[in-house]
Amino acid sequence: MSATIVLDALDSRILSQLAANSDLTSAELGEAVGLSPSAAHRRVATLRERGLIAGYRAVLSRAARGDPSTVLVNVTLRDQREETMAAFEREIVDCREVRECFLMSGEADYMLHVEVRRDDTFERIHRETLSRLPGVARLASHFVIREVVRRG
Repeated sequence: MSATIVLDALDSRILSQLAANSDLTSAELGEAVGLSPSAAHRRVATLRERGLIAGYRAVLSRAARGDPSTVLVNVTLRDQREETMAAFEREIVDCREVRECFLMSGEADYMLHVEVRRDDTFERIHRETLSRLPGVARLASHFVIREVVRRG
């Protein structure tokens, strides 16, 4: 059982500011939450040490990623044995077109977020990559028409 993490209002505001813009300087963050730059820096360091900030990364625009199409793929394995799932999970991490992979409840075993670059086709990804993954019995693809909401 995991321990409950308690955040005070200031920690919550800091995390909210960083989630919106992780590029803030300590001075900018401090100003936004009512702290000095050094106090803001110390609070962020403590949040990192407590495991509440897992890291920082640049979020690339769709243009920088080649203006890809998004396809959500339900993956059903032939069985749910531990070794079948482990083999699938070992291989999926090396599929560069797969941005995210989730173990699911319900009909499908996994849900994949696949991005198809303009110079590629989903048919190739399906035929040469996804259908060859260990344990795959069925793939059901859903093409995203338009992104309506995305939160950081």
